[in-house]
Amino acid sequence: MGRRVLVAGVGMIPFSKPGQSDDYDVMGARAIRAALEDAGIAYDLVQQAYTGYVYGDSTSGQAALYRVGMTGIPVVNVNNNCATGSSALFLARQAVESGAVECALAVGFEQMQRGALTTHWNDRPSPTGRFDALLDELHGIDESLPRAAQLFGGAGIEYVERTGVDPVLFAKVAVKSRTHAANNPYSVFRDPITVEEVMASPHIFGPVTRLQACPPTCGAGAAVVCSEEFARRHGLRADVAIKAQAMSSDFPGTFDKKSMIELVGAGLTRSAAQQVYEAAGVDPHDIKVVELHDCFTVNEVLTYEALGLCEEGGAEKFVADGDNTYGGRVVVGPSGGLMSKGHPLGATGLAQCTELVWQLRGQAGARQVEGVDLALQHNLGLGGVGVVTLYEKVS
Repeated sequence: MGRRVLVAGVGMIPFSKPGQSDDYDVMGARAIRAALEDAGIAYDLVQQAYTGYVYGDSTSGQAALYRVGMTGIPVVNVNNNCATGSSALFLARQAVESGAVECALAVGFEQMQRGALTTHWNDRPSPTGRFDALLDELHGIDESLPRAAQLFGGAGIEYVERTGVDPVLFAKVAVKSRTHAANNPYSVFRDPITVEEVMASPHIFGPVTRLQACPPTCGAGAAVVCSEEFARRHGLRADVAIKAQAMSSDFPGTFDKKSMIELVGAGLTRSAAQQVYEAAGVDPHDIKVVELHDCFTVNEVLTYEALGLCEEGGAEKFVADGDNTYGGRVVVGPSGGLMSKGHPLGATGLAQCTELVWQLRGQAGARQVEGVDLALQHNLGLGGVGVVTLYEKVS
């Protein structure tokens, strides 16, 4: 890390079910305006913009930005699967940290369609073809089921076989997420659920049931990042900074280990997390609040261990002891996570960023975690990419 990069402003819109949202450009513009207002600057002070979305035509980012202003700045459109939003933030942070610009904007949005994720390009090789091939080798592929559910469900099967845990562990995670979401007006699903309801919901694959899979939703989030000098010059708040950030793609072991757990991103998550902890000089046990990529309850459990929040094989005790929620060692997903907000792919990373900035500022209302000075974000995309970001409260 070079010079300190501040998060001067954040914003997001309440997520909504497909078919009930504004169009993507309207959602993106709303989030941008919210972040600019939060930062207290006009759009013409932004020097570069990075716009993230997965399902959209080229230059959709410009369509959203032009609703806010047309200042001729460089606009980069980003697609990194489900880690798209944090990938846009990664690029904006790099631009400021390097000194290329003093102020940059990251925005992510997604106008999702109903139902499971599907590919829109069937006339060319799939970029996740190697992932599908290993899934087919280890479990077979059921064309009637969502592919992501088979990948993460397969990882759940492996975790249960490896550790001997009761699959009810995953259901408990879903219950925790909904409990947190009850206090989040930006979340789509806020009604409480029980372990019994989770286990009785329609079975999908392996230990995964419908209430253990994040639903597709529509939404947008944005963040303004800047240098300390820019903040001083314009009288901006300077109380939250990106302390360390790392992005990792896959290693040979993703495929060579013949492990579904590795296939769905455990290895690249470990790599990115270790880079962040080393750069920041921080132990994961020093962190009190985390937003992680809980696209399935299985992945939340796997990520506890990959981020070092608990030891390998220790997730069952971690959950049983309540160390993943209020009153425990670390509050995981105070927003309710993807399981409760839903997962508008391009928006998720910046929604996570927004929640953690609010936590560090003490602006999270009934969700507020006490004594937060460090906050960790994990955003994952198969194919693959993992982005881990550590935010700090600046005194």
